[in-house]
Amino acid sequence: MADRGTDSAWDLIVTPWHLDEQVPAFPIPATATRVPCPDLPAGSVAARMSRLHRAAFDAVTPAARPLVLSGDCPTTRAAVAALQRRHRDLAVLWLDAHGDFNTPAISTSGYLGGMALAMLTGRTPGLFDDTLDLRPVPDTSVVLADARDLDPAERDALTVSHVRRVPADPAAVAAALDELGPTPVYLHLDIDVIDGAQLPGARFPAGPGPSLTRIEDCLAAACATADIAAAYLACAWLPEHVDDRATRQTIGRLTAALGANPVWPERATGSVLRTAPDGVR
Repeated sequence: MADRGTDSAWDLIVTPWHLDEQVPAFPIPATATRVPCPDLPAGSVAARMSRLHRAAFDAVTPAARPLVLSGDCPTTRAAVAALQRRHRDLAVLWLDAHGDFNTPAISTSGYLGGMALAMLTGRTPGLFDDTLDLRPVPDTSVVLADARDLDPAERDALTVSHVRRVPADPAAVAAALDELGPTPVYLHLDIDVIDGAQLPGARFPAGPGPSLTRIEDCLAAACATADIAAAYLACAWLPEHVDDRATRQTIGRLTAALGANPVWPERATGSVLRTAPDGVR
């Protein structure tokens, strides 16, 4: 892994793509390992994603405590599969404006990015190849926070599931994790959980929601309550905004709430800038 500097508690890993498309401008902290994009075959988006997910799996597997910065949510399946190599049981805390609980059978758009949590819980069999050997995470081990923007069929699927839903509130998140007991937790956060007014350039802004400060508090509460074995930030900004100064500041604040402090290369001089705890350079 790359030299992590002061981020010794985390292995920073970057998967700079969205579904099967590379995001060339994706910000790469100087202390991070960038997962190289393998040659992708012609064919379906899912087949191409399978190749990318294998590359991510290979990078996450040796990491002692991975913190993944990614351009999408589905690559989360690679991170969870890697964690399952060392953890027999694993719980999931999923903070997202959306449920990501669609499946090919109920999705009205067919957008694979809206199926990531369904993938983890075993609801999309046959969608990808099986080279990751991902074991379905039981619904009873999943806490879904916020999910304010749901498709009708997705809402119905969550209603009949055993996924625990809570508001994006620090006390509610801590209480839900406390009920799960000592099971190691995989923490997933899609940036669109944050109020859309605070996310210029987001791919899928979801309108009014919890503030960035409230989400920072949720992350801090999760770290104080549970054994966070790994974390994943889906940095789903539009490609032309993914490396904006405001974007880096948001990533810096979210990672700081987890106890990390990424070092950003200075574009012009090649020197590095460390993100201040409050996200201001």
